[in-house]
Amino acid sequence: ILGVRDMHADHAASHIGKAQGIVTCLRATPYHCTRRKVFLPMDICMLHGVSQEDFIRGKQEKNVRDVIYDIASQAHIHLEHVR
Repeated sequence: ILGVRDMHADHAASHIGKAQGIVTCLRATPYHCTRRKVFLPMDICMLHGVSQEDFIRGKQEKNVRDVIYDIASQAHIHLEHVR
């Protein structure tokens, strides 16, 4: 939007956008769960043995926290690429 024409800036902006999207999804999870919706990657949930219902019921067991940690780690990886 500022007229910057730089491949490195575009690449950094792409990773920042991905990180922001992941974080926004995580932050909105409690809100969506009150409406019985879960927008988290089911492959990661299944990897940890977590169902959508576990999120909807507000469980805070280790495997649920592990799902959140794995997803948040993906956002962190994108930020590391930017740095």
